[in-house]
Amino acid sequence: MSRLLEGQFALVTGASGGIGRGIALRFAEEGAAGIAVHCRTAVAAAGEVAARVRESGARSVVLQADLTDEDACRGLVREAAEWGGGRLTALVNNAGVQPTQPLDGMTAADWRAVVDTNLTSVFACTQAAAEVMRQQGGGTVTHIASIEASAPAALHAHYSASKAAVVMHARSAALEYGPYGIRVNTVSPGLIDREGLAEAWPDGVRRWREAAPTGRLGRPQDVGDACVFLASRLASWVTGHDLVVDGGVTARPTW
Repeated sequence: MSRLLEGQFALVTGASGGIGRGIALRFAEEGAAGIAVHCRTAVAAAGEVAARVRESGARSVVLQADLTDEDACRGLVREAAEWGGGRLTALVNNAGVQPTQPLDGMTAADWRAVVDTNLTSVFACTQAAAEVMRQQGGGTVTHIASIEASAPAALHAHYSASKAAVVMHARSAALEYGPYGIRVNTVSPGLIDREGLAEAWPDGVRRWREAAPTGRLGRPQDVGDACVFLASRLASWVTGHDLVVDGGVTARPTW
């Protein structure tokens, strides 16, 4: 490995499984000194991720927090920075939910449950991380958005809206935090494979493979690679950008 993240201290939210696990492991493989693995309730799974991070030679700690709570977001960032000896060079806002629900019958409480998890947590964690990063002369923040930010799916109105807002938050934060050496970007994944997905949604997986020029689903490490790039020196002049990682699906004509 090229060790693009040598010496960095990172916090990855929602890192107990899936995409978050892939991001944390790729950070470790690229030489990060320490990775704080966040979870809400899946402490055992987060512990397994932290153990694998340590096998790659990085320090790791499991931090638990409910990111629908603004104070908990700020406490999480503060705890991660303290664990890193006062340093936090990279934040990846990955935690999120993706329920399916028709607009008919959706309540404001249903809407807020998604928006608070997917968007408000991004706002609060980024604001808290920026306070630390300003003091240390800079850092990077990467939000995990989705191709549904611009190409919504049925039954995902609250999810798609939250992810579109995440993309715009990153662009706004890039404007305001850039003078302090803080770069803010988004990664928008397409369909990422997970255990049991092909059995649970065979038609969807088949249609995706037919539509994707690359002919396959994404892997958590594909998203991790994008996050490594954005947190590294290779992206030192990249901010306010949405990096789409979808195997080319959104390049396909829709007519």
